Amino acid sequence: MADRHKDPSGEETLIARYFKPLATEPGAFDLGDDAAILKGLGEDVVVTADAVVEGVHFLKQDPPDTVARKALRVNLSDLAAKGAVPAGFVLTLALRSADAAWLEPFARALGEDAATFGCPLLGGDTVSTSGPLMISVTAFGRVPEGKMVRRSGAKPGDRVVVTGTIGDAALGLDILNGGPIAKALADDLGGKEMLIARYRIPEPRNALARVMRDHANAAMDVSDGLAGDLAKLCAASGVSAAIDVASVPLSATGRKLLAGGAIGIETIVSGGDDYEILCAISEDCYESFAQQANQAGVAVTTIGTVIAGSASPRFLDAKGAELTLRRHSYSHF
Repeated sequence: MADRHKDPSGEETLIARYFKPLATEPGAFDLGDDAAILKGLGEDVVVTADAVVEGVHFLKQDPPDTVARKALRVNLSDLAAKGAVPAGFVLTLALRSADAAWLEPFARALGEDAATFGCPLLGGDTVSTSGPLMISVTAFGRVPEGKMVRRSGAKPGDRVVVTGTIGDAALGLDILNGGPIAKALADDLGGKEMLIARYRIPEPRNALARVMRDHANAAMDVSDGLAGDLAKLCAASGVSAAIDVASVPLSATGRKLLAGGAIGIETIVSGGDDYEILCAISEDCYESFAQQANQAGVAVTTIGTVIAGSASPRFLDAKGAELTLRRHSYSHF
């Protein structure tokens, strides 16, 4: 996002108008260079990248401010799971047109979230496209040397823990797509609005960054579905897990839909877009972890146990019978 000519191009005008005010980090040079400097400060720099694409991660009719927040927050969620404190991000926008009515609320919301989460814009690129709108963010975070929480540290006997509630975002997407959930909640406007908000605007758990690196043996964020992401964590750690599906935390609306038969548990655990943290916590650390999470205002719930072996994680009902899941997670391919 650099100025290259005395007479600014349309791209440079767009950058100067909407995104230069977001570049508050001195190393971003007011977006006036071809690169930025991010000082390491004697810590490890954690890097993560996620793109959100129209028609895949958000809908064409979604408000631009929610698109901006989701684009940044899905990356912040990754940093939170790694125990990293946000340091900054770079942005790539693929736009069909430089539409002020879309760009103004997009840039405003992006700037608000950048300030809220302490993650300033460092640079990036803007390009035109005839295809779907795409926003790609690469985010940087800091952790003390050697302290990033990886997927690969879970041990038999650890508790399997998740933050927040699971399944809401997938239900919100179903409502926006005109699916059966909208009919099931015809008399519950508040419930519908909550589920849609959970899909459009994730709540990254960055308040837990320090707590995660002090307590978690392994962690990742839940983006593609709890069942599938747990399988990834277990595979990386060389373990398995047994999950009590009745313990999976649900919102009041989610519980209502499950109890009424409008959805099954598979919809909850495989839907994706939760952007909660999934982690493995040693038994002797759990009380401290839960207490500090509570102090940070984040609910945490034990949903099972890490066990030895290489089999896929098992999801057990109230009687201990294993559930067969036809689908474990969202897949792009």
